[in-house]
Amino acid sequence: MKHLLLFLSAFTLYSGVFAQNETAMKDNSNKLVVLWTSGDPEVAEKMAFMYTLNAKKQGWFDEVVLIIWGPSAKLASENTMIQEYIKRMQEAGVKTEACLYCAKMYNVDEKLKELGVDVKGMGIPLSDYLKQGWKTLSL
Repeated sequence: MKHLLLFLSAFTLYSGVFAQNETAMKDNSNKLVVLWTSGDPEVAEKMAFMYTLNAKKQGWFDEVVLIIWGPSAKLASENTMIQEYIKRMQEAGVKTEACLYCAKMYNVDEKLKELGVDVKGMGIPLSDYLKQGWKTLSL
């Protein structure tokens, strides 16, 4: 009986250790989401885009996502300098996404799609980025 109790205690201890190793959390701390909401072209060019592009090009983060949300959707659809900058970010490997509902409010969803932006409902994707531990910058 003593051996059986010793075996069961050891089994319980070791099985707990192995279970913890199997469910390790994925480290997403080297991933960045930039939530760009400003309709101000100067904020876009001189802060949001400058940092976002360099975060990817300079390897400050492995993955970089730019989310276009709210007034920034209208600005992106109208301003050619902003459009060129978005293209440069995409070419550097920055993933670009936009809130479908905001884009529809400004009637710019098709224009953003033409620019290569993934236009979709963003509530769940943004929530997932946050829950998964991505670094987040809002502008």
